[in-house]
Amino acid sequence: MPALTRPQPDTLRAILYALGANIAITVVKFLGAALTGSGALLAESFHSFADTGNEALLLLGRKQAGAPPSAQHPLGHGRATYFWSFVVAVLLFSVGGILSILEGIQKLRNPADITTPWVAVAIVLFAMLAEGISLRMLLKQVRKVRGEHSLWRWFRETRRSELIVVLSEDLAAIAGLSLALAALLATIATGDALYDALGSIGIGALLMLVATGLGIETKSLLIGESASPRLRRAISEFVEAQPGVVELWQLVTMQYGEDLFLAVQARMNAALTGRDLVQAIAQCKAATRAQFPQVRWIFLEPVDATSRKGPRARARLRSRLRHSQPD
Repeated sequence: MPALTRPQPDTLRAILYALGANIAITVVKFLGAALTGSGALLAESFHSFADTGNEALLLLGRKQAGAPPSAQHPLGHGRATYFWSFVVAVLLFSVGGILSILEGIQKLRNPADITTPWVAVAIVLFAMLAEGISLRMLLKQVRKVRGEHSLWRWFRETRRSELIVVLSEDLAAIAGLSLALAALLATIATGDALYDALGSIGIGALLMLVATGLGIETKSLLIGESASPRLRRAISEFVEAQPGVVELWQLVTMQYGEDLFLAVQARMNAALTGRDLVQAIAQCKAATRAQFPQVRWIFLEPVDATSRKGPRARARLRSRLRHSQPD
């Protein structure tokens, strides 16, 4: 199936599955931390608590993004998902990262033995299993859109902030649980609670690192990003191949959640005038929407073939497309 027409991921299902898993994991972790006194397990409890709140915020963002356009927001509310994804990054940094580090420092200053440590180990293993199932389901959804491209390249190119957030959370959860498990096993083997405290600090540092990466990525989306390089090239080639279009001069795209804004300047066939020109433009716009369903708004402006700006605009467009990441 072509890369640009493959099935769309069930983002809502991925978020709901992650939310359900995190609610169960959060309850079990907090109970386990209270029972065993493990700082690493308490840090993971903060992590899962933050993740649970984050999924709820992503659902709120999806609901707001689905609101129809209004006089105040004529292009819709699609960027609401970007805002709430940025809030998620802030919460993950503060609630997950800072609290975990503070807990670790507290354990360093006032070390305490872990009671029933194997209970803590069992809880961590259960959480790893639940997170692994959630991650497997999410990767199945991601695979629908990334095609043959690497996961890293998809992460850098995708404009689906909800999938970015949930995937980052799941990967961070697996890494954090691995740190917690290593800290618990080291504590059991040596009898020294120092490793449990260091595990808590390590988990906090990991969450702050992930949150920083998420914040940088969602900040770019909030400011306004164009469509991915390969999608821009595909749209450019498609529009230029349409009947009546002689040459593409400008192509501007802007992502609004799952919708795309498209503005085009093109030199049309000089033989087209009046009603024929209007009809050719309408047909081009209709064909583009049919080929790229994510294009919600499209504006096509015919330009004067004698304009001196044409060659320069054409050269700039070709340069941008040429320097886009290769497929």
